[in-house]
Amino acid sequence: MVLQRVPAGSFWIRALFSLVVLGFSLPGITAQSDDEPGAQTPSAYDLVAAAIDLTRGLTSYTEMTMTVKRPEWMRESSLVAWTRGREDALIRFTAPSRDAGNATLKQGDSMWTFTPKLNRTIRLPYSLMSQSWAGSDFSYNDLSRTGALLKHYTLTIVSVAEQDGHTVYTIDAVPAEDAPVVWGKEQLVLRDDNVLLEQTFFDQGLQPLKKLSTLEIAERGGRIMGTRMRMANLEEPDKYTEISYEAAEFDLQIEDEKFTLFSLQAGGRN
Repeated sequence: MVLQRVPAGSFWIRALFSLVVLGFSLPGITAQSDDEPGAQTPSAYDLVAAAIDLTRGLTSYTEMTMTVKRPEWMRESSLVAWTRGREDALIRFTAPSRDAGNATLKQGDSMWTFTPKLNRTIRLPYSLMSQSWAGSDFSYNDLSRTGALLKHYTLTIVSVAEQDGHTVYTIDAVPAEDAPVVWGKEQLVLRDDNVLLEQTFFDQGLQPLKKLSTLEIAERGGRIMGTRMRMANLEEPDKYTEISYEAAEFDLQIEDEKFTLFSLQAGGRN
């Protein structure tokens, strides 16, 4: 694994992201106070883009715990993940031993899985993207759609409120008629520091089916972000999956080879 700090020549990039995270004014990203002359509400697009970039940066490396809860049992797994921009990601299980090495690679709109015990790599067709990922309440669609909200949805701010010293925006995301998505609508609740508080997923009849909720907010990798998040089935509330961020680093130099099929397969055999 090659993880290095971005070289000094990229100082201006790091400075830009620091401004976003600390909440300083950047055009189209951070709203001015309503008490300021000429105050403007940020656009829904920029709010969603900033929330996505908060947890990914230019690149990222994270260590996570995933807990899947069912009425009869509970299972805990450990994972590591690398991301690059909004489109590329590699997620690998490290524990328990029976799952260690299982991995998922996303390159743009394409996704593959690798199972070391079977030494088998599968490219997922669109017809399988709505299936459960690793037996959790997240689907492969949930993993693959980081930038989909920005590309295939019309985003509209439907309410603005004050909560715990923050301005909180509720945003409706309605897909275009020909969008390659499964949801009829999504609704996001975002704080003014770009932290995602909630994301609700609606079916084609606009009935809410599942919700991603932030349960804990803390600092990871120098950023304030959601550190424990729960995806819950609204029709079966005793079924849910929680993701906890144990550690995170952002804006690292990660070799291009990390996001390749060779890396997907080779990492699972180490």
